[in-house]
Amino acid sequence: MRRLSRVCGLCGSLLVLGACSLAPRYSTPTPPTPPPAQYQEAAGWKQSQPADAIDRGDWWTVFHEPLLDELEHKVTEANQNVKAAFARLQQARAQTRIERSAYFPTLGLHAGATRARTSVNSPLYTNARPTVGNDFVLDADLSYEVDVWGRVRNTVTAARASERASAADLASLDLSTHAELATDYFTLCGLDTEQALLEQTVADYTKALQLTQALFDGGAAARGDVDQARAQLESARTSATDIRLRRAQTEHAIAVLVGESPSTFHLDPTPLRLDVAPPPLAAGLPSELLERRPDVAAAERRVAAANAQIGVARAAYFPVFDLSAKAGFESARTSNWIDAPSRLWSVGPSVLLTVFDAGLHRAQSAQAHARYDEQVATYRGTVLTAYQEVEDNLAALRDLEEESASEAAAVGATAGALKQTQYQYQGGIVTYLQIVVTENASLSARISAAEIQIRRMNAAVLLIKALGGGWRVTGQG
Repeated sequence: MRRLSRVCGLCGSLLVLGACSLAPRYSTPTPPTPPPAQYQEAAGWKQSQPADAIDRGDWWTVFHEPLLDELEHKVTEANQNVKAAFARLQQARAQTRIERSAYFPTLGLHAGATRARTSVNSPLYTNARPTVGNDFVLDADLSYEVDVWGRVRNTVTAARASERASAADLASLDLSTHAELATDYFTLCGLDTEQALLEQTVADYTKALQLTQALFDGGAAARGDVDQARAQLESARTSATDIRLRRAQTEHAIAVLVGESPSTFHLDPTPLRLDVAPPPLAAGLPSELLERRPDVAAAERRVAAANAQIGVARAAYFPVFDLSAKAGFESARTSNWIDAPSRLWSVGPSVLLTVFDAGLHRAQSAQAHARYDEQVATYRGTVLTAYQEVEDNLAALRDLEEESASEAAAVGATAGALKQTQYQYQGGIVTYLQIVVTENASLSARISAAEIQIRRMNAAVLLIKALGGGWRVTGQG
């Protein structure tokens, strides 16, 4: 009994020691620069007012596009990349449960029946024992690693941090996929606008060629006028064909995002209105950005996981304490296999210390520290990229608004110039070349206006994405 008490006392002491952790005390890495008071490119913007934030899961509804809403709702359930990210999250959750199982003892049951012959030359051979005999064993083995140095706890901590990073990765991919769909949608609508414009232009140029040909046949126009009109028409047809190609490729990209086959997916033309501005968005404060971006959260959780892995690497320098116990029955005959005299048991601790490993543990520790430094640098780079994306799209929305206004003025001016040039040509004042130049300028201005509108809508989408999917609409009380 005294020996058993001593063993139990030693086991209890080891359990008490299992409160030590060799991982450095963790704190969130500091950003490379302190957050500014406001975004540089937000000067002159209206600051966000107190309002209920729109659910970031349905942020696209602010554009008031029913077809976009319908497509966006298909993404989370049907997109294969999102499904793959969710599967990775499930793997990370399972890995956390795997690591957490080390908190508890391992119990194994064993049963065996062996018939063997002992060599007469064996040092264990005696004349009193037969050379051939049976051995029936039924026992249970219990083993438990005492987490004295925090190896198990830090491994679980790292797994939990990695799990949360995977969850943030899923949120980031989901946000990126929805944003990509929105930009593809507005690009498609813009291409529909350009397609309609070019088809009308082709029709107008066809009539112009017919008129010029009739004038040439009547001797009122030169042969060069006919060639210029035909070249202008064919150039417009080339542009229209290229727009159809770009539209088809964009439509295929949307099909993949919503999990459908491009061969059967089709969207009817939905021209983008050039007189509708993007919804007014408020950037908020830079200090809020790091709390809203899922990619920043993922990078920070990976820093925490790397910090915990340092504790795992340090624990390898110290001995491993195990508690083991065994109980069961053993007999040479089945008739008394489970009888009381056939009982066996053992219990006691064990210690394993690696004395020489040719620098293995030192290398593993250096690797863990280097991985931590890598994750810190990645986190800080992610923070800088987050600020850059917000500033880029704030600048884009501001400058594209000015471009839209000036290009609208250019469209009006070229339309007026085209009418005047047509009157002058009919009066014989100018050549047909001047008609071609003016018509090309008018077409170029209208195409540029459509391209600017596409960029404006996409910049609004990308700003929402850069802000982490959460924003407040300006002008709400």
